Amino acid sequence: MLIMILGLVLFLGTHSFSMARARRAAVIGQVGEGKYKLGYTLASVLGLVLIVVGYGHYRATGYVPVWDPPVFTKHLALLLVLLAFIVMASAYLPGRIRSFAKHPMLLAVKIWATAHLLANGDLGSIILFAAFLAWAVVDRISVKRRAVPAGAGAQQHGGQAAPAGPRNDILAVVIGVAVWFVFARYLHPLLIGVPVWPGQA
Repeated sequence: MLIMILGLVLFLGTHSFSMARARRAAVIGQVGEGKYKLGYTLASVLGLVLIVVGYGHYRATGYVPVWDPPVFTKHLALLLVLLAFIVMASAYLPGRIRSFAKHPMLLAVKIWATAHLLANGDLGSIILFAAFLAWAVVDRISVKRRAVPAGAGAQQHGGQAAPAGPRNDILAVVIGVAVWFVFARYLHPLLIGVPVWPGQA
């Protein structure tokens, strides 16, 4: 679990650094934007790899049960993750969904983390998903305090933008559902090692 925690500190710490706008600007001023982005990307990727490897190792060798979630939470989590995929897709498709979500990437992370907290009752999962949920909440508060104007944070956080008609909303739903189905039905058991689709052993 230590590897996973180290990955969380690195990954979420790197992303949290963006909230400190003055320090971020100072670092960019010292090393240049290109080197900053390269370092940011490398640290994020390394953190993510450590999270995945550490979580997998924990589940295989050090699983610590805390509580036993009811069966219905598994199905509820599947539906919530579907919503998260649709919201995430809307971040790249300006429409009413994106406008309503305001910062769809952060909202998607909050929904995803909450869903997994409901469906998993072991210590490692609680630490992992609670950390992502806490980060998303804090980052959303930070964005609100910075008063990022509509559309200005679209690239970084999927910020609010003027609705562009129903076409993009339909696309967000179709893409979200398609990616959710492929990931939940096929990729989740393959990559995570945990079957989540109803009927899968």
